[in-house]
Amino acid sequence: MATIPQPTVGDWYRNPGGVLFEVVAYDDDDGTIEIQYFDGTIEELEREDWDAQWKDGLIEAGEAPEDWSGSVDVDSPEEDWGSGSDTSSQEHDLRASPLEGLDRFR
Repeated sequence: MATIPQPTVGDWYRNPGGVLFEVVAYDDDDGTIEIQYFDGTIEELEREDWDAQWKDGLIEAGEAPEDWSGSVDVDSPEEDWGSGSDTSSQEHDLRASPLEGLDRFR
């Protein structure tokens, strides 16, 4: 009989359909495991359910996806801050000193 692994935050698993998920939280006191699917959906499992699903082959170890941005809404810097080509823009330069422009509040 195979040993049922301890759910470890940061480890990836998959269900029989091949859907990847990551353990994002584990509370040993409450016996709950929070998982996040690659698409960003979050679900909570009871430890007993985890053990039963592992034993029945409904959960297996998986590899982290190469494209880690599946559950993260990432925009390109150009979309967030502009291309930087417009020098007359009033946009904040993230590389500027945090104290720059402080005198405008006097």
